[in-house]
Amino acid sequence: MALHVPKAPGFTGMMKEGSRYFSGLEEAIYRNITACKEFAQTLRTAYGPNGMNKMVINHLEKLFVTSDAGTIMRELDVEHPAAKIMVMGSQMQEAEVGDGTNFVVIFAGALLEGAEELLRLGITTSEIVLGYETALEVSLEFLKSLVAYEITDVRNVDEVKKGLRAAIMSKQYGNEDFLAELISEACVSILPEKTTFNVDNVRVCKILGAGLHTSRVIQGMVFKRQVEGDVSKQLNAKIAVYTCPVDITPTETKGTVLIKSAAELVNFSRGEESLLESQIKAIVDTGAKVIVSGGKIGDMALHFLNKYNIMVVRIPSKFDIRRLCKAVNATALSKLTPPTQEELGFADSVYTDELGDTEVVVFKLDNKESRISTIVVRGSTENHMDDIERCIDDGVNTFKGITRDGKFIAGAGAAEIELAAHVATYADTLPGLDQYAVRKFANALEVFPKTLAENTGTRASELLSKLYAAHKEGKKFHGYDIEGAGVALVDAVETGILDSYRTKEWALKYAVNAACTILKVDQIIMAKRAGGPKMPPQGGGHNSDDE
Repeated sequence: MALHVPKAPGFTGMMKEGSRYFSGLEEAIYRNITACKEFAQTLRTAYGPNGMNKMVINHLEKLFVTSDAGTIMRELDVEHPAAKIMVMGSQMQEAEVGDGTNFVVIFAGALLEGAEELLRLGITTSEIVLGYETALEVSLEFLKSLVAYEITDVRNVDEVKKGLRAAIMSKQYGNEDFLAELISEACVSILPEKTTFNVDNVRVCKILGAGLHTSRVIQGMVFKRQVEGDVSKQLNAKIAVYTCPVDITPTETKGTVLIKSAAELVNFSRGEESLLESQIKAIVDTGAKVIVSGGKIGDMALHFLNKYNIMVVRIPSKFDIRRLCKAVNATALSKLTPPTQEELGFADSVYTDELGDTEVVVFKLDNKESRISTIVVRGSTENHMDDIERCIDDGVNTFKGITRDGKFIAGAGAAEIELAAHVATYADTLPGLDQYAVRKFANALEVFPKTLAENTGTRASELLSKLYAAHKEGKKFHGYDIEGAGVALVDAVETGILDSYRTKEWALKYAVNAACTILKVDQIIMAKRAGGPKMPPQGGGHNSDDE
């Protein structure tokens, strides 16, 4: 009879073999805080205009060279559960505002660093969490008084440029004025009168070659494709859009045709041809000059389309077909039938162009009629253009935020220092132990000007003392001047370094929520991983059959 070995007593005894369990300050809370600090430290060096790039190779072995925190986190497969909570908070920030993802991670990491020091002093997690939440309420209330600039007319390109400049500068320092001009023009030109602005209506088409400063905005759509037939340009063109192939329609049921003579064979083929020609003639009679198809274009159909001087473009992507329909105000038809006048789209010009070595088809509209605009980005490498595209995406999201709330606060670390000073003053009025947590909250806000200084290569401690001195004198919009010699200060509002009020508000909320959630964890229970044994590494194994 086999001897039965009882499982270990306690929590692990209830779980399957292979599961892991951590509990208490040392095993759970400190471990979580250490992981989050490391993660925040990784992203800190990518913060600000002088932030360093990260080279990330994802699980599909695609290379990313970027300082955009959202992209870095998306492509890094973070497994640690506590660090994952920070990533989730950052992703919510991106979904809500589209910018400020790095702010959330850095601030949450700084809050946890402060919490670790308080825990070692014997203050409980509940008192720290209460202090952080109190400090957040005070900060959000005080933040309203720091509004320094407001965009009232979202259709004014010059005003919008001023609002977008700082968001773009943090990603593409040196190119901010040019990119702000492009993005403002693209967004304002398609801003609807009544409905809300949709970020998907600004498209990006990346074409290798030339330089960034040859990029431009086109009202309408640009596709990296060639035309199918001989016609390569149409003006004042009505457009018929089909999701089906433009070819002889196959019958729905299978049948057998018995042909007894050569004359019958010739007439059968001619009947098919005349049927296809009549279908295309019917489409031409509606006034359509351009046909766009989501399927293949048959050789015979192409012959008749060239005969009637019709331009043909094939777009296999159903998403691109949908966007083109929106741009030219057309209805996509699923069968090769003549469209009604309501189903036809319209473009002022449809033409082919060659940019670098790439042929493109352009559907261009007048500014008044355009619903979609395309920014044609030129660049020397694919990675550089990908980074520009991410920057444009942030700029477009910032514009969407401006349409909802056009308030701005001073950037360059000015708002954070003013907040830190206010929260530290408030901490002195509190009688309980939560005052220590409130003070740590104020210290955590200092991490942003410190990071800007470190990434620029100047002394952070000297910058902080200068900033506090300036703010005490009433210069509440003074921030760090990264272009000045040594540790220099500048009026952020006058210089045009502005941060969106909405971005800061949501970033503070998400960072504090993520930090408090992590602090409230006192046990980590990890179930046994699903699946069988893992595959051995390829090529490294030893096989006895080889001998």
